[in-house]
Amino acid sequence: MHFNYRAASIQDLERIWDCDIQAHGGDERWIAGKAACLVYNRNGLCRTFVVACDDGLIGQGSLYFSPESRTINGRTELADGARVAHVSALKIEKAFEGQGHISRLMRLMEAYACERGYETLTIGVDAKETRNLAVYLHWGYDRYINHMRDHGALVLYYAKKIQPQKNCLSEQYPE
Repeated sequence: MHFNYRAASIQDLERIWDCDIQAHGGDERWIAGKAACLVYNRNGLCRTFVVACDDGLIGQGSLYFSPESRTINGRTELADGARVAHVSALKIEKAFEGQGHISRLMRLMEAYACERGYETLTIGVDAKETRNLAVYLHWGYDRYINHMRDHGALVLYYAKKIQPQKNCLSEQYPE
């Protein structure tokens, strides 16, 4: 198997969202989410990255830069369009969990944000997802920001300072 960690194309986003919409029975929120994600990726409010395996996509994550995006909803402590960006929608197929793919994808996302002048990344985690919280803390997302309820779930938000990385090359990130 060959794995590739890269910025998502519009075709990748279409595939990801069509699968999510189908998995959620055509729920209108997912349809609206797809439309928003495509617009945000096109206009620079967001950048989505994927883990590709042979001909399929097995993982993803998005960086939200602007407080104007639906995901951030004006919360500048999560993304301010200048120094703070937000990590969202980190997912990996079950069969590929625990193999380091999301860690590699996260390093790519951090490098991308760093190269664009971002100094802090934030991430949210459902309080019940203790395994994910442990991973995020291990990655250095250990400064508690705040919490809020989202569709009934208690979401905890954490931040991490990111540092410029010497081996980050812009050509890794096709626009």
